[in-house]
Amino acid sequence: MAGAQDSATTPPSLETVRARLDAIDAEILTLVDERAALAKVVAAAKAAAGDAGKFGLRPGREAAVMRKLLATPRKGAGDALVVRLWREIMGDNLARQGPFHLSVWAGRDGGRVREQARLRFGAAPPLTLADRPEDTIAAAKTAGGVGVLALNQESAWWGRLLAEPRLKVFATLPCLVAWGPMTALAIAEVEIEPTGADQTFWVTDAVGSPAAIEEALGRDGVAASFLLASGGLKLFSLAGYYEAGDERLSRAPGKLSGVIGAAPAPLDV
Repeated sequence: MAGAQDSATTPPSLETVRARLDAIDAEILTLVDERAALAKVVAAAKAAAGDAGKFGLRPGREAAVMRKLLATPRKGAGDALVVRLWREIMGDNLARQGPFHLSVWAGRDGGRVREQARLRFGAAPPLTLADRPEDTIAAAKTAGGVGVLALNQESAWWGRLLAEPRLKVFATLPCLVAWGPMTALAIAEVEIEPTGADQTFWVTDAVGSPAAIEEALGRDGVAASFLLASGGLKLFSLAGYYEAGDERLSRAPGKLSGVIGAAPAPLDV
């Protein structure tokens, strides 16, 4: 009886475990290869629907996929592993469908912002470091262009988006709360969709203190958090998804103001 119990609790040999790992690696590669090959099928389906040449980036769809994956029960895979794997897969898939490239303006914090851009968009798209935020904004307006720009006191680049209605903020970096506070935003000529857990980015030239502006917005039911002030402009994050023409924002302080985009809230799991 004791011998049977010992046999049942004896761990498998290292050779057995390695053989199983090799088998799993082969299965994973087969599935990843199959998924990558489907990018051409997706591109063909879009062409048949009349969307040939249209940038395939869909932030809302990506957010839904990531949230579903992270909500799936797991035995060992941590959140960071899941996020990194699927961000690489999604980035590669997007690059296979058509033009996709990154321009990063990081200011003085170049290494960190560049790393966050790679974590968010993967290794597939080519990445260029820009000397000026204007260069990154220009690159984001080209086919398949995504701009990643640091949030710091060096530039109020975000204010320029008021005059660029086609360019929108669609993502925050880093994309996982555990990786640290927000340090950059991503922009592109892309459609923004509400995902159920979003933050909207709003710019104003109101002269009052950030606290006074937050209070004024709060009286109208808008929860706002001040992010940055530069060049006579202030940038706020609004809890939830707001359209550019929202009446509550039209009543907010400031003569020059507007929504410059919205992003799914960073993954907090």
